[in-house]
Amino acid sequence: MNGLVKFIVNLFQLDKDWVTKITMAMIVLSIIWGLLGIIDALMVRIQEASWGLMQLLPLTPQEYYASITLHGMRDLFGFAQQLEFAIFTYFTFKMLNIQPRAKWIYNLAFILFNIAFMLLEGPILITAAQGFDNYFSAEGWYYLSPLGIPNYSLYVVSPLWYYGWMLIDIATYMQTIWLIYHYYVASKTIKEKLPIFLVFVLMDILLYAIGYSGETVANVWDILTLAGIVGLNVIANQIAFGILWHAVVYMAWLPAVAAMYLLIPTLANKPLYSDRMGRVAAILYLIFSNNVPIHHLYMVDLPIGIKVLTEILTYGVVLPSLMTFLNLWATAKGAQVSWNILTAFTVMSFTGSIFSGVTGISNATITFDAVIHETMWVVGHFHGFILLSIVPAGFAILYLMIPMMTGRQWYSAKLMWIHFWGYLVGASMVVIGFDELGLTGLLRRDETYPLTSTFISGEVLSTVGAIIADLATVAWLFNVILTLIRGRTAVVTSLQDSINIVMAQSTVSRIEIEKIARKLKI
Repeated sequence: MNGLVKFIVNLFQLDKDWVTKITMAMIVLSIIWGLLGIIDALMVRIQEASWGLMQLLPLTPQEYYASITLHGMRDLFGFAQQLEFAIFTYFTFKMLNIQPRAKWIYNLAFILFNIAFMLLEGPILITAAQGFDNYFSAEGWYYLSPLGIPNYSLYVVSPLWYYGWMLIDIATYMQTIWLIYHYYVASKTIKEKLPIFLVFVLMDILLYAIGYSGETVANVWDILTLAGIVGLNVIANQIAFGILWHAVVYMAWLPAVAAMYLLIPTLANKPLYSDRMGRVAAILYLIFSNNVPIHHLYMVDLPIGIKVLTEILTYGVVLPSLMTFLNLWATAKGAQVSWNILTAFTVMSFTGSIFSGVTGISNATITFDAVIHETMWVVGHFHGFILLSIVPAGFAILYLMIPMMTGRQWYSAKLMWIHFWGYLVGASMVVIGFDELGLTGLLRRDETYPLTSTFISGEVLSTVGAIIADLATVAWLFNVILTLIRGRTAVVTSLQDSINIVMAQSTVSRIEIEKIARKLKI
């Protein structure tokens, strides 16, 4: 029993300060929801690959469609959003050196947020009636009708879905307002400029507050319609919800940009090329990332002028992206950078952002959207950002945070590199497979599809890649657990201490790189 108690104390860092404890609790819960979301994603991959290879469907249609939806909810919100707020919270207080106030607000928000994902699943219904799930709620939009609203859709989901969303909305606003308040408090005592990393953190917190506004309105509208209090204008409801659709990409991505602004100058051992350019870019991201509520509604019968305006506003986000990549490239140019796990994941995030950003520009173009609308190309673009940019930056930051929070070195450098190379190969296969499927015309959420070689190869490539990336992530999780239990004690009093420890553990010398290159005949 003593061993179990010790493990729980180490896992949740119960012997540390409140900021460390709440951060670790959020990280643990985010990983739990992330793993469940990965299982959902594997169910989808297995279903589609099985159809292509054996013409078998091992899952019911309800299980298949529910897995798609729950994968998105668990991984995008339960995992990514919660992990990001954990990072926001930890670095805000550590870098600003202020004490948290009214901690009960944040504790309550943490509890409500995680209860929400239990409600999203809804009850398991076993019924043959038309329009009912017999597994999990698979809510979404079908043409112009919101699913689950009586008299507006044949497909019925549990009202718990909307109550779950309501808790997400409430918890998100509690967290954002609480954090913004502490930045206000810090502004009264701190005389120097806000670190560029925290500038992006603050902009992202504001983006969350703005991006959730339309979704909150739409969700309240849905609940009132369910109660029979008001009627529903489905297009207006969908446009309101659409404010979140585009903003959510940048809500998830700006922390990756912040991580690159933190890590690239540090790894290059050079100051940022242009501090002012970085700050202006952060503000422009906030301006252009959430004002396009019909970004994904080009095919809806709306005035063409509104569509063109949305197209222009969507292109606007290219400007801060170009400023960011040129700024970071100029910072790193000519630097002698060692090859370590931080460098590896930072480079992956940098290149993945450019690759995925280019595919996003095509999505913003009305004429191109008419061709790829609702195809796997859109899924490939989004997963490109998630898998090749956002998650790698998150891993880089977590490789830093664990020693800072626990006072322990990472258990195994070998597991670090297994994690990196496995994740790089697997995630790339997923995105390439999705893009291939989309360009050949496969619609997303297609459970069955024509048995052509192009479709089958794309589905199999994505499925194998997902398995490889997931196994690599399991290796990382195994390394985390071993670090908490058996990692060597280290003195970590600052961010730089943690960086030095991780670099010392994982740096690969030029001689070792040359040996590997010769073996691979590169």
